[in-house]
Amino acid sequence: MATPLLSAAEIARLKISFEFFPPKSPEMDGQLWDTVADLGGWEPDFVSVTYGAGGSTREPTLVTVRKLIAETALRTASHLTCVGSSKDEVHRVVEELKAAGVQRFVALRGDPQEGPGSTYRAHPEGYANAAELVKGLKALGDFDISVSAYPEKHPESESVAVDIDMLKRKADNGADRALTQFFFDNDQFERYLTAVRAAGITIPVLPGIMPIQNLTQLKRFAGRCGTSIPAFLDERFAGTEDDATHRFEVAADVAAEQIADLVRRGVSDFHLYTMNRAPLTNAVLSRLGLARKDAKAA
Repeated sequence: MATPLLSAAEIARLKISFEFFPPKSPEMDGQLWDTVADLGGWEPDFVSVTYGAGGSTREPTLVTVRKLIAETALRTASHLTCVGSSKDEVHRVVEELKAAGVQRFVALRGDPQEGPGSTYRAHPEGYANAAELVKGLKALGDFDISVSAYPEKHPESESVAVDIDMLKRKADNGADRALTQFFFDNDQFERYLTAVRAAGITIPVLPGIMPIQNLTQLKRFAGRCGTSIPAFLDERFAGTEDDATHRFEVAADVAAEQIADLVRRGVSDFHLYTMNRAPLTNAVLSRLGLARKDAKAA
């Protein structure tokens, strides 16, 4: 077995959380729940379930969240967007989720309904942005609230400074932590975090880690998200196009090394984008030296 990337003391400080998305087919439903059962063995700090823009996955999200709360011991957060919805519509969704046992939310503005690249327009009777949504949620209950953060700035923002100002507004309105967009340049994240702290924002900022299932697909997605793809990733994945086993090993190494480097820079909490698949996440955590609480081999 390879030497773990983290020491026992570093592992003891580590907290991880996972993101899932609601399934779109019976086959994907089975995959999700197999993944939940598998990754639950790591005892994450919490898990989150995504929510489509304008409530496009409202029912699947609600079903998924209800099942997670009813059938697992996982602390479950539901994503919640305000785009395309009035305040009353948002409040009804919150009450439904609260009735299902949800006490944690990931509060997001949401993408423009017309799709990436289009202009965002707030609902005339809705929340104008995520900072207002956080304030509204806090008025409805003592919820634990996560928000988004963008080390390379949101694609629609004028600058990183504008993004950080919005993050401060979200924190001042009661957000408990920020989960970042995925990134691969740890130096960029460190510069961003320094600027965040200089702005007086003290909430935890959890790096969003995306283990690379498919580099070509990731590049297309990253282009829409404003995430840069460093040249070293092409170098690391070179020659793996026709070798799935080698590609998997490289992907696990890249993500584990990214986390280990961030730990040594003082980061202790991480949010992993699982893509509803367990094997790669298992491999990443095993490389770090984490031990499954259920003693199941990863």
